[in-house]
Amino acid sequence: MTKKIFIIGALAILSCKERPKKETAEISVQQSGSAVYDDEKKETDEAHNWLETHIENYFARDLGNLDKMMKDMTTKDYYDYKSDAMNVDMDVDGSLTQKEFEQKWKTKFDTSKAGVGVGFLITGQDWDSIKVVKCQLISQKGEEFLFDVILSDASHQLSYPIKVKVIKENNEFLIADVLQEDIQP
Repeated sequence: MTKKIFIIGALAILSCKERPKKETAEISVQQSGSAVYDDEKKETDEAHNWLETHIENYFARDLGNLDKMMKDMTTKDYYDYKSDAMNVDMDVDGSLTQKEFEQKWKTKFDTSKAGVGVGFLITGQDWDSIKVVKCQLISQKGEEFLFDVILSDASHQLSYPIKVKVIKENNEFLIADVLQEDIQP
């Protein structure tokens, strides 16, 4: 009988001991999508915010600083291209004819959307307060973003629809192209 009590007691003691829990790996599933998608969304948002801020800052600055600002916010190729486009058939040193301009840039840019004879981002020469009223992503390919943008000058009741290509280069965003219409004579 003492044997039975001893066995029952031993079983009671062993059964009361806490068993070590097996470690289980928990896998969390992202509901919003993949990490790659989240990174692309973040990058798109950064490009969008950069573009809106830089456009509005550009038009809010002193006129004497516009060329430097344009140079700072565009790629070297686009800056040279747009500078040539603004000066086509002008009586200034280094200006090109329409044909020379097209020959020089046709392999890198759509010269029919250069905005020949007009300024950077808008076709108007005078403005009061330019605001971005639309800035919508059209496409993204790696670190290249194409935005559908409408700029507005409410006091002059003018809107300027453009397409803007933004690239990320050396960890900074730059405007690589602006598709805008030429002013027809």
